[in-house]
Amino acid sequence: MADEMVRLAQRFVNTTYGNGATLGISKLDENGITGWTTMYALTRALQYEMGITSLSDSFGPTTLSTIGAKYGKLDETTVPSANFCRVIQSALYCKGYDGGEIDGTYNSRVKAAVEKLNQNMGLSVTYPGSSLWPKVVKGLFNMDAYVTVGGGSDTIRSIQQWLNGRYILRKDFYVIPCDGYHSRDVAKSMLFAIQYELGMADGTANGVFGPGTQTGLKSHTVSAGTTGTWAQLFTAAMILNKRSVPFGSFTAEVKAGVQSFQSFVKLPITGVGDFATWASLLVSYGDQTRSGTACDGVTMITPSRAQALKAAGYQYVGRYLFNPSSTSLPEKQIQPGELATIKEAGLRCFPIFQTWSRSADYFSYNQGTSDAFKAIEWAQYHGFKAGTIIYFAVDYDAMDGEVTQYIVPHFRGVMRTIGENSSYGVGVYGPRNVCQRIADAGYSATSMVSDMSSGFSGNLGYPMPTNWAFDQIATVTVGSGTSGAIEIDKNVASGRDIGQGDFNAGSYTNDVDVDLNKTAYRNAMLKDVQNYLTSIGVPETGGDGWSDKDWATLGGISTTKAYDLVVGADWLFTSLARQLKIRKALIQAPVMWELRKLNPLDVAADEAVKAGLKDDCSTGWGQIFAWVTIDARNYCLQQGIINGTPLSKATDIRAVWDDLQDPTYNIRSVAYLTLYNAHQLGIARPSLTTSPAETQSLLARYNGTGDAAAQYGRELLGLYNVLENYNKLSRSK
Repeated sequence: MADEMVRLAQRFVNTTYGNGATLGISKLDENGITGWTTMYALTRALQYEMGITSLSDSFGPTTLSTIGAKYGKLDETTVPSANFCRVIQSALYCKGYDGGEIDGTYNSRVKAAVEKLNQNMGLSVTYPGSSLWPKVVKGLFNMDAYVTVGGGSDTIRSIQQWLNGRYILRKDFYVIPCDGYHSRDVAKSMLFAIQYELGMADGTANGVFGPGTQTGLKSHTVSAGTTGTWAQLFTAAMILNKRSVPFGSFTAEVKAGVQSFQSFVKLPITGVGDFATWASLLVSYGDQTRSGTACDGVTMITPSRAQALKAAGYQYVGRYLFNPSSTSLPEKQIQPGELATIKEAGLRCFPIFQTWSRSADYFSYNQGTSDAFKAIEWAQYHGFKAGTIIYFAVDYDAMDGEVTQYIVPHFRGVMRTIGENSSYGVGVYGPRNVCQRIADAGYSATSMVSDMSSGFSGNLGYPMPTNWAFDQIATVTVGSGTSGAIEIDKNVASGRDIGQGDFNAGSYTNDVDVDLNKTAYRNAMLKDVQNYLTSIGVPETGGDGWSDKDWATLGGISTTKAYDLVVGADWLFTSLARQLKIRKALIQAPVMWELRKLNPLDVAADEAVKAGLKDDCSTGWGQIFAWVTIDARNYCLQQGIINGTPLSKATDIRAVWDDLQDPTYNIRSVAYLTLYNAHQLGIARPSLTTSPAETQSLLARYNGTGDAAAQYGRELLGLYNVLENYNKLSRSK
């Protein structure tokens, strides 16, 4: 919400530092909304007023030390100029405090605001009065909140204030947020606090869970009856891990909470705050020396390696379904005969699927759909049985906004595809926040947590996901000798997923379609499509008695555009063809034809349904009726080809029609309709060897029955042959 005083603060910056290009101070939008851009500009203005020549968005060591060296603290006696004071007043308003009239006077209103700021930060004892000390100024010029933000915990806020008040005078401890939320900064402040209480000097304490910290904690076990600072730190760590215990002394209630936590993370249930419990509370990987019964790796499990794992206490092995690289990590993908070796050794296997997945721009709904189809195919190829959970990787430190924008839609595509096209389950492999967000969205059954990446922002400040199955904590080598040694990532197992101990024979991938070799064939294929369509009276544009002007204005597209749309969705056509073991061109041909033949009547029919004037019409890329889609999908459900809930033509017409506006749903439905049409014709389900005559019959049935449908089949068979020619060339590469 816009604030008038924030708008005036932005105007002050623009008016006073109008030569921002020289000073590096950006011109601000005077919108009354605080954001990083405004805080950066105010930080640079503060640096300028202090005489710092190299301005920066960062309120770093130079800015902090300059305040201390020049002024000691800021108040009515030390603020050097009116504009300097106006910068302070503006920052106060941007943080939600009364900064006076931005008049350059450190007056009673400013003093009251500073006192309130110190109090909210938990610093009123350390810094009584109305002076701004350097670290407080640093906290003033950022976007941290010092009041409980909506949904935040007042108890967590009291812990944040306690940490600030107790440790602010230590050299490397800075004001942390007091907003009621656990975060990366709060997690690191807890490690600093532990180190300070262990007696580490400034400069030695670094907020890292290193050997010195670990050794010190081993002599600071807390238990029922413990009071004082160590009990406060331990209960704070419990609360920050979303455990409902009181902050302060180690009471019977705390002991019960510890037992519950230890049970959840699979530690010995002692009710005591020992080193392993401290470690699990403070850092994502916890005590890396604790035993694990699961592992994952990129090395083939041979009989000797399997025996080494078994002897070391491992029961579950995570292996990759697929390796997109033919040169990197040659044993990353499950190798021929490997699952039989795992079974014979009495081990169990859980599959992981990963291609790239190392940046936000990889993830999308369509990519999730594509990955899921590939994962199903590879799981079937290796012989994983129904009920297997496949872990889809998010192999980078995803920011929370990226999870919302990219990763959640990606897993929506994964879940929809796995659910509709297989009997497998969906797991997620990634940082804690990613795993919990996907679980909360309903798109995963279990999580494999990449807790070794303790510095990830998606791990720091986040508790263990509620549905965790495997907790990846350390890289170790098991076994010995050239043939027996194997490097693995050690995992703690929760028991939520026990993998698979028996496997099917596996499925085939011979002669199925592959992605179109666009580099080699795109242009030639387009030319042949254009030539064929022209030969049957379908020019590049127009046709069917419509003028080019009417046709283009009211929805028609060119042959090239129709071709580009189909080739752009080649991944989906390929996935469906491989999954259903049919020829890709059998799905492509009617979709490309219907896209090219869109006309003003189709557009008008769509608008009539949207307006409620009609119940149904052929629609979308494949120009399918909703009622036909319902029949086709219900048939495939009955045959066990897809999964889902039967649809009703009495109640689901409009919902299905709306779904058909989504090209992925529409193209899927074209594929399912092709199978249903074979049933309607009384011929065999289409396969990789369906004859030309039956292919023509299937294409004709797509348009109904009668003479018009027969002509449709003859015309589409020619288009099918053109498309199949280039699909075959791609298969042969």
